[in-house]
Amino acid sequence: MDPIEVLMAEHRCIERMLKVLTVVAEQVEVEVDYDSFEKAIDFIQNFSDKFHHAKEEGEFFPLIESKGIPKESGPIAMMLQEHDIGRNYVKGLVDSLSKYKEGDKSQSTAISSNAQGFVNLLAEHIMKEDNILYPMGNQVISDQDRSSLIQRFNEIAKDAGESVPEKYHKLVNDLEKKFNIS
Repeated sequence: MDPIEVLMAEHRCIERMLKVLTVVAEQVEVEVDYDSFEKAIDFIQNFSDKFHHAKEEGEFFPLIESKGIPKESGPIAMMLQEHDIGRNYVKGLVDSLSKYKEGDKSQSTAISSNAQGFVNLLAEHIMKEDNILYPMGNQVISDQDRSSLIQRFNEIAKDAGESVPEKYHKLVNDLEKKFNIS
């Protein structure tokens, strides 16, 4: 399989979780569904960030930078900045959920705004990667680079635990069923 196709397939799974997170965030004024938020946060921190972003930040971005796509400006810099902004939204979500759980019901607005901010950021972020950065990368990497990337992606999967993709695909499926999202 092509490494860019792997990254894009992971984006499709992340987009499915974004739909779930949108539904959960929209229900905050009625009910804070801790369980679903915690599952979404687990997915974001472990699948999106530690698993998917490890491939991008640790392997793909440095490779295409070595092929002439600058890291300090342009799309790589923007993607890295947006990864950090996304992490801040997740930190805000975790913090506001914790305060809400401790009794500060005024945190419902912060919960919703952090979740929606993350969803909106990532939806646009994925679109930019799929339609701008990945095609740029496709033009500069060789077949040998692709083989090396796939090998590194496989090592990342092995290090993460080979069941990571399956675990998080199942989690998304379960949440989609819970909220009737198709």
